[in-house]
Amino acid sequence: MSDPTETSAVEAAPASAPRSVLLADVVHDRIRRAIIDGHYVRGARLPGENDLAGQFEVSRPVIRAALKRLRSEGLIISRQGAGSFVAAPGAVKSLSFQPVETIADLQRCYEFRLTIEPAAAAMAATRRSEAQLAEIAKYLALMRDATERRSHREDADFSFHLAITTASNNQYFETSMRALKDHIAVGMKFHGLSLQSVRGGLDYVLEEHATIHEAIRQGQEEVARETMLKHLTGSRDRLFEGRLLDLSHRDRADQ
Repeated sequence: MSDPTETSAVEAAPASAPRSVLLADVVHDRIRRAIIDGHYVRGARLPGENDLAGQFEVSRPVIRAALKRLRSEGLIISRQGAGSFVAAPGAVKSLSFQPVETIADLQRCYEFRLTIEPAAAAMAATRRSEAQLAEIAKYLALMRDATERRSHREDADFSFHLAITTASNNQYFETSMRALKDHIAVGMKFHGLSLQSVRGGLDYVLEEHATIHEAIRQGQEEVARETMLKHLTGSRDRLFEGRLLDLSHRDRADQ
């Protein structure tokens, strides 16, 4: 298994990133993600400060700041003279949402995505690293291959959107997307089926994704925001055929 922290913090923090995006934040995010994804299991000892500093190409004070934040979150514990260790899984506070049970729930999921994903795309345009951009492009290529075979890959579609929230370098966006994976999958499955029944539908949606990728590649913050908003709004409207539910009263909408 490759080392999930092998990408340097210097590479992960692009030159265009604002000064507030500190190297310690990047290191913290990389190690946190590795723990949550299971690359470091319960009780595993993290590499020493010198080794981590070498991996991320940063100073030891930066590593100490990142580890201090991980300790405060309960993700790791430190033992004097022994190093830092991954805490019990129960100490990792993961975000979760109630399962999608109704059409109204699906519509609400789109409302939430319309709030966070355009903002994440705008941030990705100015904060993404070359490695993160390559990750977005990889999933776009998978979607293009599926489209050429006249099919839709929900897994590649979701991974494309997740890669963009990761490239925002704001862990709150990424955590929310990961927690919504099963919910989003429901909408993407139905949306994909509807596209296959419309002439040129798959090609049109692929172009929407390509436009978002290009805006992020070019560092066009507002264009990335607008194209993501347009894509999600179009996806919702195609799925619901323009007939949105009245969500002003929860009980009535969920019946």
